[in-house]
Amino acid sequence: MLTFLRENSRWLGTGFLLTVMASFGQTWFISLFAGEIRSAHGISDGTWGGLYTVATLASAALLFWRGSLADTIPLGRLAPVICLCFAVSCATLALAPNIFVLCLALFGLRFCGQGMFGHIAMTAMGRWFREYRGRAVSIAGFGHAFGEMIWPLPAILIAGMAGWKLTWLGIAAFLALVFAPMLMALLATDRVPQGSGAGGSSGVGIRGRHWERRDVMRHWLFPALLPILLAPGFIGTVVFFHQVHIAEIKGWTLAQMAPGYVVFASVTTVCALIAGWVADRFGPVNLLPMLLVPMGLGVTIVLPADAVSGWFLALALIGMTQGMAGALWGTFLPQVYGTKHLGAVRALGTTVMVVSSAIGPGITGLLINLGYSFPVQAPGMGLWCLLATGLGFWIRARLKPELISSAQPT
Repeated sequence: MLTFLRENSRWLGTGFLLTVMASFGQTWFISLFAGEIRSAHGISDGTWGGLYTVATLASAALLFWRGSLADTIPLGRLAPVICLCFAVSCATLALAPNIFVLCLALFGLRFCGQGMFGHIAMTAMGRWFREYRGRAVSIAGFGHAFGEMIWPLPAILIAGMAGWKLTWLGIAAFLALVFAPMLMALLATDRVPQGSGAGGSSGVGIRGRHWERRDVMRHWLFPALLPILLAPGFIGTVVFFHQVHIAEIKGWTLAQMAPGYVVFASVTTVCALIAGWVADRFGPVNLLPMLLVPMGLGVTIVLPADAVSGWFLALALIGMTQGMAGALWGTFLPQVYGTKHLGAVRALGTTVMVVSSAIGPGITGLLINLGYSFPVQAPGMGLWCLLATGLGFWIRARLKPELISSAQPT
């Protein structure tokens, strides 16, 4: 493992840095400044939520349309350009004169941060690595959890001293003047994948071919995967989005619940690394049936939990699934569909996940307004995970023969 890290530090470091910097476009980071932004523009929680949902859905649509750029443009050119667009979006957020420009800024943050930065990182790992693809994906994906651990406190402290607008302008300057040139240097040359891995020696998918996105959408596997693809984004988002509501229902304080972030990030990281090793050793398809088991248990615990320790346990279990998901999809998609059109295929899956994270707060919020508190809704989400787990076993049984036949020499 140490030899692998040493020999591939440049490529692994690039993926890791992309996911760390993607934090600036994630919900949890933007929400740190929600109060100041709403106050500056004189908008309500409902208007803010509406703008955010519109911006997120628009970013998902653009990602679906243009995610294939990762297949057609060298990453050494694409990543710095996206980084500069990200910087412009950060500056626009700080300087937005009205809510229309604010919505455009949110759209840019969501497209570049939540969308393209992670998309480029995982597409690169899937394409650059074969034999140790699972470990590469896990290491790059660790940047998400690392960002959750390192960015909140400095951001809050800087905003307290300099104001939220200067904080975002500082982020914009860092992305444009430091990180974009760094990406140009790191990606000056591409990496040629080595080793065969679980998916075959030539990087092809099932049926010995590289699948295009339109063929993926017509194949039986994609619609079968939808309930499993939707769950982590939907449930993972709404649990954090409604944490204030949960605190009010349970009689907990946010200060008591705050250590849950550390628990969540730590468990996510450990499980991602373990899942990456398992995917390399046994194949990612064997992870599929187990993906939603921890999340189903975790979200169900929210209802009966009386002590705040129940919240920590719930987040730990949800973090297990989130960690596994990053390693699973980063290895599963290239193994099944090949690497030639991986950017377009990943964009399809990422769009589904982004849409689920966008609609989750709206659906659960409506149910809360109708009198069904989030803890009451939680067992229904647990049932969803249970049914999707059964679906995962069926998918594995049907898919394995195709994978075996694809791996045979022709």
